[in-house]
Amino acid sequence: MENITDYLKSSSTDNFFLLAGPCVIEGEHMALEIAEEVSKITSRLNIPYVFKGSYRKANRSRIDSFTGIGDLEALRILRKVSETFHIPVVTDIHSVDEAEMAAEYVDILQIPAFLCRQTDLLVAAARTGRMVNIKKGQFLSPESMKFAVEKIRDAGNNQVAVTERGTTFGYQDLVVDYRGIPEMQKNGCPVILDITHSLQQPNQAAGVTGGRPDLIETVAKAGIAVGVDGIFIETHQNPAVAKSDGANMLRLDLMSRLLERLTILREAVVKIK
Repeated sequence: MENITDYLKSSSTDNFFLLAGPCVIEGEHMALEIAEEVSKITSRLNIPYVFKGSYRKANRSRIDSFTGIGDLEALRILRKVSETFHIPVVTDIHSVDEAEMAAEYVDILQIPAFLCRQTDLLVAAARTGRMVNIKKGQFLSPESMKFAVEKIRDAGNNQVAVTERGTTFGYQDLVVDYRGIPEMQKNGCPVILDITHSLQQPNQAAGVTGGRPDLIETVAKAGIAVGVDGIFIETHQNPAVAKSDGANMLRLDLMSRLLERLTILREAVVKIK
């Protein structure tokens, strides 16, 4: 797609848009199955949909954690998802060298939260011409994200979004400051709320990240009420066996009910603006 920003604003009902998919591509079948199910739901509810899947996970708690099935294999699966269901796809990049490679396969390049201040990475992503979604660092204020947005624009790319994914609170928990959503919207770009990573409980004693998936709907509803532009959800057919971030994922069969309820809430929010 030439202009993803226009696509994300394409809903005739002024609905939010959705980035959703597995944490990491584990194989073709699981990716296509998730994309097909979420595509059906979002089509019915008139929600612009972007399939999300990391082709490789670079930030893992332990050295023996699963990182991926191979870069090119996973990227080809992302392309197949896009071509099969006619939807854009997004994936993370971690280094300057990855930007051009990933841009050949996906529509949106995502900058991980821990890397959101890396100027060379941001500029490399921007220069591909792809839309860039910058995840706000767990260590940054919402106001600080204006500088990350400026780096993308100064590199000649106006297609940029920012994603809130919680702020470090203590050593093993995150909190969402909903004041940050309107603050980051002042930058004139879409603001997305990551409702699953915001519920992570990182750096547990076992070396595996924990989470509070029971609060996914609570966090999502609050974001919609505040007026967030998009929602980010990691989902899996069976989070208990997911190879990454299973502790805070939404089970795929719960997606329909959640999106239906969020759409109703969004309609109410739009009416009282």
